[in-house]
Amino acid sequence: MSCCGQPLKDDEQQTAPLRPYSVQQQQPAPHPGARLPEKQQPFHARGFPSPPPAHQTYSPPPGSYAGSSASPPPQFDPYAPPLPRPSPAYAGPHANGVNLLHTYDPRAGVPGAAERAPPRPDEGKVSIAIDFGTTFSGVAYGSSRIAGGNVQQILNWPGSLETFRKVPTCLLYDERGQVLKWGLEAKHASAPPGSIKCEWFKLFLEPQALRDESTVDPRLPPLPPGKKPLHVIVDFLYCMWEYAKEQITREIGAVADLDFADVWLTVPAAWDARGCELMREAALTAGLVHSARARDDAWRDRLHIITEPEAAAVHCAHLTDLHKLTPSQTFMICDAGGGTVDLAVYKIIGQTAHLEIAEMCARSGANCGSLFLDLRFRALVQTLLAEHPAHLDAASLAYFMHSFAETDKLAYGGARDDDTMFNFTCFNVEDPDDASVGLVNGELQIPGNLLRREVFDPVVNQVLELVEEQLARIEQPIHALLLVGGFSQSEYLFARVEEQLKGRIANIARPADADTATARGAAQYGLARRALVSSVVAPRSYMMKVKLPAEPDDMMRRPAYITTNSAGVQICENRLQYLVAKGAILRKGQKIKTKFCKFSQSSHDRIFVATLYTSDVDRIMRYTDEGETTELCKWTVDIGSLPSFQENARTPKPSGFYTDFELGLELDSAEVRGILLYEGQEWGRVVFDFLT
Repeated sequence: MSCCGQPLKDDEQQTAPLRPYSVQQQQPAPHPGARLPEKQQPFHARGFPSPPPAHQTYSPPPGSYAGSSASPPPQFDPYAPPLPRPSPAYAGPHANGVNLLHTYDPRAGVPGAAERAPPRPDEGKVSIAIDFGTTFSGVAYGSSRIAGGNVQQILNWPGSLETFRKVPTCLLYDERGQVLKWGLEAKHASAPPGSIKCEWFKLFLEPQALRDESTVDPRLPPLPPGKKPLHVIVDFLYCMWEYAKEQITREIGAVADLDFADVWLTVPAAWDARGCELMREAALTAGLVHSARARDDAWRDRLHIITEPEAAAVHCAHLTDLHKLTPSQTFMICDAGGGTVDLAVYKIIGQTAHLEIAEMCARSGANCGSLFLDLRFRALVQTLLAEHPAHLDAASLAYFMHSFAETDKLAYGGARDDDTMFNFTCFNVEDPDDASVGLVNGELQIPGNLLRREVFDPVVNQVLELVEEQLARIEQPIHALLLVGGFSQSEYLFARVEEQLKGRIANIARPADADTATARGAAQYGLARRALVSSVVAPRSYMMKVKLPAEPDDMMRRPAYITTNSAGVQICENRLQYLVAKGAILRKGQKIKTKFCKFSQSSHDRIFVATLYTSDVDRIMRYTDEGETTELCKWTVDIGSLPSFQENARTPKPSGFYTDFELGLELDSAEVRGILLYEGQEWGRVVFDFLT
């Protein structure tokens, strides 16, 4: 994740050696009259193709995109309960969430294996990473058959002849909700009457905003009428993805089959699984992966969700020689981007030739990226010029903010600039001077100490508090603190971090390509074809409650069916199966499971509802009333595919029958998956849709 797009010099190549970072211009000035070669004409000039048929789950209104009668369907409401995940295996009723249904695994030798097409070999498979940021987004990609397996980046974007590491996360809509421009073109466009420019919409998916719409930051620009945040995210991902496919094909030719590429999408560490699942649905709707051939049943698995600090850690760990990190040493990632700042701590395991890193404590993050410097600067300007409204129209404010972001935001030096006067040209030169507020000779002059006090310190102090909180979570020494993301380019932020942690962390650095570390690390993760981050730390406790109706005479014999405790209190409704304790270290792919037994009256009695709870309480609980718990989700489980159930169902018994099975969890960097197991084999899995 990054807060700025970085232009490259014409003679810089993607395969050039990694170099120390230097602050450069964030965005190019507009280029009137500049025209791209025919193959690079912007999408809005050529028209958008329709998404793959597999994703057109409804009939969209005509004209949703300029030049096209179809668009990615805006079918998701981020404030509505999640949609059930469809499954070809079963179309029965749902219970407030997700179906956990049987799927066939050809390696397990279960029925249907012969009907599935053999998996394609991974050799030469393309890995594409999309760093969808609050203010800027980027794309990196790689393959073992391209550039010696080194990660490449898209540097050419519609709207400029210069090269940029990232493109603004920005859309321009007309009054009917059609996308007119995106990226650089949308950012620098003079918005025609009735059009709406959309930015910063990623912040609508932060956890508090999803739980309570009233908590959305009122400073965010309004969305187009009839559009929800997910609709806008789908639109942007679609535009970016369609261009990325063309550009990658143009750069590497027909070397790789992009229809079978693995796509890695980054999300903030502070997001909960509800936001991650919404991003997954948006990516699928935008067509980032799709069914590429008949019986391509696992096409959704080509989309991977990874947290931004984890991806950045992979990139930084590949630079261990530069940062003098050795196996068994621990380092912290501070991913400071445009909207969020994420913190995570990792340890290097094994040798560099077979790199592996492990998460050492729960991740953390908050909305305190460089965007909030912009918002505080705008508020300061509005306060200073409250008596001079001629300078507070939308165009003037946008110009003030653009000047601040392009010249002063990253280069500002802190106390050494206290006596410096920062000048911002005013549009309306006829407005009289007012030295009391800094209006002098057609410029707004703001002293550096005022900028530090009102704009920089409140945001930078919040970042430092996050760093201190993360340090307090780990008892081991930290050998390095690596700052990545666009905000890490801020000279003032870097100086404050060095000052505060001097003597406690020996190595504080910005690695090469710090602004694109997230995208490059995610692509490297995909190229490795193995879990480079071998373990994760459970950010909270996970508990399960399953209500399984029992045969009346069997209640006292089976613990799962106990209905009262020794005091005669009914407990069947609040008894918990503890799965994962807060702070537990789990290996990637590790399944935490517990046994259950369901009594069925007949062959139709095959479905039940399970509930997943979480808690931030450190102690182990057996009942929901022993401490604060949160119901995270419900899901419907169908055990009808299990061999023991099918065998009993073929010979019905008047007294009914029992089916033993296991339910488990699998924690990844950004997702929690539910798993149905029988005799050690996996019979179904689902990525949970979180309802809170």
